[in-house]
Amino acid sequence: MAQTTSTLHLDFLRVTEAAALAGSRWVGRGEKDLADDAACTAMRRELNNLPICGRIVIGEGEMDEAPMLYIGEELGAGNGPNVAIAVDPIEGTNLCAKGLAGAIAVLAAAIEGEGCLLHAPDCYMEKIVVGPESVGVVDIDAPPGDNVRAVARALGKDPQEVTVGLLDRPRHALLVAAIRDAGARVNLVSDGDVTLAIAALNSDSGVDILMGMGGAPEGVITAAAAVCTGGEMQARLRPDSDEQRRRATAMLGGGDPCRVLQTSDLARGHVMFSATGITTGDLLRGVRFRRHDAILESIVMRSATRTIRRVETTLRLDPSLPVENRW
Repeated sequence: MAQTTSTLHLDFLRVTEAAALAGSRWVGRGEKDLADDAACTAMRRELNNLPICGRIVIGEGEMDEAPMLYIGEELGAGNGPNVAIAVDPIEGTNLCAKGLAGAIAVLAAAIEGEGCLLHAPDCYMEKIVVGPESVGVVDIDAPPGDNVRAVARALGKDPQEVTVGLLDRPRHALLVAAIRDAGARVNLVSDGDVTLAIAALNSDSGVDILMGMGGAPEGVITAAAAVCTGGEMQARLRPDSDEQRRRATAMLGGGDPCRVLQTSDLARGHVMFSATGITTGDLLRGVRFRRHDAILESIVMRSATRTIRRVETTLRLDPSLPVENRW
């Protein structure tokens, strides 16, 4: 089993590559649901080829919403380790449909018994994410300006040199104003807070902090990346209905469903992360086609060794087959 799990992150790389390639066929065509369906189908196919007993804990919906990769779905060849899997076949479906920058295929996984991923409800999550150099200096309950100044000190910068990434949403208007009042720069994106979080975890990206509210499922995937990189994430679920609150309480094992969650509450132990670009953005280049080739760029991480790999893959396509079956 040790040999199997030591290379499993590279198998998951092939899964996100397959989803990215399938989704790339729909870039700029205005059909986000068809793009997502194509990526889901490709991801499911590749997951079923892996030597694992896999179970989706973060997916695209419940069982009755198939053909999405649904929560609780069992995948894999069934002859390997038990693995909890969180997927977003296309993070940024609108970006893909409109041909805009930053759409990716992303997956996180944990070897059960050696690690775990929170089965988070589909609700909002308040988040703050920083890289390894800023671990221990932020507090999700502190005023935004205090966090900006704390990160500036940790990084040896002036607050005016700190960049905070947020989703461009009306709900963030006061937060944006507070960050700017502290002197920091704001990087607003239309979609893709996982991509922004990965940037915050990378000291060379130009983004120093992720703040604001996004999806809780995406937050779990982000936490897996934080574990792999040695960064930090703090979060708080923000259910907006009694049903969401009930589910959040159950998934957290009781207590206050809106309590502050640390990185290890969301993901811990032996976790893996893989993302492949669909459209070119700040994190990854998108899928590029040549006459008989497709070129993909990915990032793949493994917490057990704190390994972060950037991978460029050239796939030889079979021109004798229909486009959707060439790889």
